[in-house]
Amino acid sequence: MKIKTSITLSNEVLKAIDLYIGEYRSRSEFIETAVRKFIAQLARKEAERRDLELINRHSDSLNAEAEDVLSYQVPL
Repeated sequence: MKIKTSITLSNEVLKAIDLYIGEYRSRSEFIETAVRKFIAQLARKEAERRDLELINRHSDSLNAEAEDVLSYQVPL
């Protein structure tokens, strides 16, 4: 379902949209696609932030485990 809304954009942004609109049927389609991609990017960044926080929280035990595994290596 689509809901009609009104937004305000600068002339500079509208000119850039018109320059790159290409395969899109309308400014609305172009803007919706851009916003969806930006939201997906924000979600990825948030997931990466959570992953990094988790890794950092467990870094001491992860490093100890890695050192233990490396101690089993045999020189070639």
